[in-house]
Amino acid sequence: MTAAPRLEAVRVHPDDALARPLFAELAVEYDTRYRGLFGDTSAEFARHPAEEFLPPHGELVLLLEDGVPVAGGAFRRHRDPGTAEVKRMWTASAHRRRGLARRILAELEQRAAARGYTRLYLTTGPLQPEARALYLAAGWTPLFDPAAPRPTELEAMRGLPPADLLYAFETSLGGTP
Repeated sequence: MTAAPRLEAVRVHPDDALARPLFAELAVEYDTRYRGLFGDTSAEFARHPAEEFLPPHGELVLLLEDGVPVAGGAFRRHRDPGTAEVKRMWTASAHRRRGLARRILAELEQRAAARGYTRLYLTTGPLQPEARALYLAAGWTPLFDPAAPRPTELEAMRGLPPADLLYAFETSLGGTP
């Protein structure tokens, strides 16, 4: 009889060795899906320094299975008062379709609320339908018209401003904003 895998949510520093698989796989995923649509992936990661994802204003949370990172996500302070922005949502490709992203999202919501945030905000890209479906299924409010068609061909998207490509969502964490 094999024991069930043990899952544990832990806060780590963005430079921690445990976080490296998250960033490495995210970079490959973004580069493969978007092929430069949003610019250089490493520049995007550098745009938000590690300090933004550290307490007291943020956290990077990994879900470890028997000590190995299988999913993760982070939040940082957003420019709107009382709001945190979710970034770096990731599930290892070998561990998808197990509800791990939903678990990380719930963990980030709980931790952000504990830090006093009353609202969470996030964006996802147009070529990540599974992320879009996750946020809708988790009860997040879309800040776009989900029924309005958008282009899905890279060349058609290259002519649009980045803000017109992103799918933005928000959720309330209770309290007053």
